[in-house]
Amino acid sequence: MGSEGPPMVTIHVTGFKKFHGVFENPTEVIVSNLRGFMQKKGLPRGLELGSCSVLEAAGEGAKAALYQILESAVTGLDTKSSGTRQVIWLHLGVNSGAAKFAIENQAVNEATFRCPDELGWRPQRVPIVPADGCISRTRETSLPVSEIVKALESMGYEVTHSNNAGRFVCNYVYYHSLLFAEKHRIKSIFVHVPLFYTINEEQQMQFVASLLEVLASLH
Repeated sequence: MGSEGPPMVTIHVTGFKKFHGVFENPTEVIVSNLRGFMQKKGLPRGLELGSCSVLEAAGEGAKAALYQILESAVTGLDTKSSGTRQVIWLHLGVNSGAAKFAIENQAVNEATFRCPDELGWRPQRVPIVPADGCISRTRETSLPVSEIVKALESMGYEVTHSNNAGRFVCNYVYYHSLLFAEKHRIKSIFVHVPLFYTINEEQQMQFVASLLEVLASLH
């Protein structure tokens, strides 16, 4: 599918490198191959695929790199055109125990890592953004999660609506991204995928392509 005229939605995508217990992170493979996959498949009408970045599976020690990537999405963005052009951050993470894809509705202002991250940090009940208040504070995506889930289910995928992104690096990144998105009037969403052992690489690539199509249709 080609698009005529300027894209209405730019979607930037992130995945993660390996971390404790997950030596091949499917999201690193998906994000690394996504641009080539979408070039062959064809982008949905009105969609521009922005940056595709693989993040260190780390919290505080990787925060500067995370914000550098987030800032790249709004650098030079014309605020006057923000009403007609939408920017979305799509973050992908793996849930090694999952059998379905999960669309995450919210993140919690709590870092409680079950094991050290890849830079050795292991916080316990620490606020991710201290200025945001206590560890029970939540931030929700402004995207319609239930609508996204229904659309993907209608395409044949097994998807669930989740309100718990954990307390590890996925939740950490999502919380910062939601805060950033609110400040810059853009959007952010996090999606957990299973291991390739559970749902193979080709099916997961197709799922992400379908997800991009659904997100592009929301504007």
